[in-house]
Amino acid sequence: MRPSARIPGILAGLALALGGAVAAAPSAQADVKACEQYVAQHAPKAADGAAEACYEGRIGDQTSCVASLTAVGASKDTANTACEASR
Repeated sequence: MRPSARIPGILAGLALALGGAVAAAPSAQADVKACEQYVAQHAPKAADGAAEACYEGRIGDQTSCVASLTAVGASKDTANTACEASR
């Protein structure tokens, strides 16, 4: 088989392999609910401000997420763990 004929076959195989990996991967939905639940369990007094903070973590602003949770009464460790859960 000529090398030029193999290239499209190799590319097609790679495309199928990558497509299968994407289809088999879990959904990329960030878990804001897990973040909120963690806050509710570990820092109930901060639960009222958790929704907005967890959303900030979901969109990738971990610093703001942690700052928002600590501002409403969560400990730094609780805030860090909750914000990690939102990603």
